[in-house]
Amino acid sequence: MIYILKNRILKGIVTRNIDPFLARKTEIAGRELKSLIRKNFGRSLDLREVDTGSCGACESEIISANNPFYDLQRFGVNFVASPRHADALLVTGPVAKNMFLALQKTYQAMPEPKFVITCGDCALDGGLFKDSYYVCQAVKDILPVALHIPGCPPKPAVIIQQLLAFLKQKQV
Repeated sequence: MIYILKNRILKGIVTRNIDPFLARKTEIAGRELKSLIRKNFGRSLDLREVDTGSCGACESEIISANNPFYDLQRFGVNFVASPRHADALLVTGPVAKNMFLALQKTYQAMPEPKFVITCGDCALDGGLFKDSYYVCQAVKDILPVALHIPGCPPKPAVIIQQLLAFLKQKQV
């Protein structure tokens, strides 16, 4: 207990204050997202995420989108372990040669109707890695991409906003 108190005194407060405007904006967008997901799917939107060779930054932001502040799950977005339970495939990173077949098999294992979301600039066209000897193609050349979430990496708020805009414009 003394060790904890000593560290607390030495380090001070390590949390940050949450911007109330950002919190309110996220809550409003999230409620609208939840409503659209219920309308389009009748339940939650289940995503299967596949990293096809990224640097890990997009995955970090996806994990952040699931933290207690953003909490995508409360808005009806779930990540599932099996493509057989997924409504959409969320792809991050450029498609490396060793992931080409795995990406195709994952997509084929998904039930209809299904759609593909690319997250981050690398997933769109290879990004920084597009001229690498080990990157084979962009995701859009392999699978039909319905939504691209731009950024390197995209922030959690951008992920929520892009999902919301996509569901507004398109009845899946």
